[in-house]
Amino acid sequence: MRVVFMGTPEFAVPSLEQLIKDGHQVVGVFAQPDKPKGRGYKLAAPPVKEAALAHEIPVFQPAKMRDGEALGILRELKPEVIVVVAYGKILPKEILELPPKGCINVHGSLLPKYRGAGPIQWAVLNGEAVTGVTTMYMGEGLDTGDMILKEETPIGENETYGELHDRLRYIGAHCLSETMKLLEAGCAPRQPQDDTLSSYAPMLNKEIAKLDFSRPAKELHHLICGLSPWPVAYTDLDGTLLKVHRAQLASGKGKPGELLDKKKMIVACGEGALEFTEVQLAGSKRMAAADFLRGKQLPVGKILGTETAK
Repeated sequence: MRVVFMGTPEFAVPSLEQLIKDGHQVVGVFAQPDKPKGRGYKLAAPPVKEAALAHEIPVFQPAKMRDGEALGILRELKPEVIVVVAYGKILPKEILELPPKGCINVHGSLLPKYRGAGPIQWAVLNGEAVTGVTTMYMGEGLDTGDMILKEETPIGENETYGELHDRLRYIGAHCLSETMKLLEAGCAPRQPQDDTLSSYAPMLNKEIAKLDFSRPAKELHHLICGLSPWPVAYTDLDGTLLKVHRAQLASGKGKPGELLDKKKMIVACGEGALEFTEVQLAGSKRMAAADFLRGKQLPVGKILGTETAK
């Protein structure tokens, strides 16, 4: 089919590559504008743009979608279908109604659960056992369109958001491939979402990242996994910020924040305990907790998180 693809980050790249592999004619790619990156703040192209240019596909990066520029480009490209994967911009009604086979979205959750910008993170943060990908017809609402296909996957006990993200992008590409076959054959299903089962997954911020050891260990474990690799959960160690990239549930009791073992970073919580397995002290590199303890001995009974980390 004649396709226009809209996407920006790494999550969307496998879906674009799959469309090309499946033989669809990708006549244009829309991505968000290049953004400053790194210490030198040099403009860097988003991953989808780089992938498209590698296949010599024209790339368009309009700053807005409602000023007529994007609509004019799309009318010239004449797509049968528009595929949207983590594009990051809301499409106006005139664009949604342009392609004869509609606009199709690949969303990183099992809709109607976790509509919004952070579905993968919140599935981990909330301790879900299963998540997945949904393809759907796009409408004017936020991830409210009729569903086409779903693919499920379990979430590992210690799996981080970053690891789950990297798995889901390929599951999403496969789900899109199957969806396109159904769409081309004219037999793609339309299953309305049950709005009473919906939940919203807002974009994350650093405000939720501070570890409160009065909470149960299980909750903090989900928080650490869901915030890795960004924005990363943290606590305070002697007035210095200590990031916690990885952890696992452990045995032990004590005061909230109390270190329970001199050879392992086992920390007591309001209920149960956590073992930090990968940490990073401000100004230092990320490392295994065992390596950290070899360089900095911490006495049993020490309390973490008693000061405000700067």
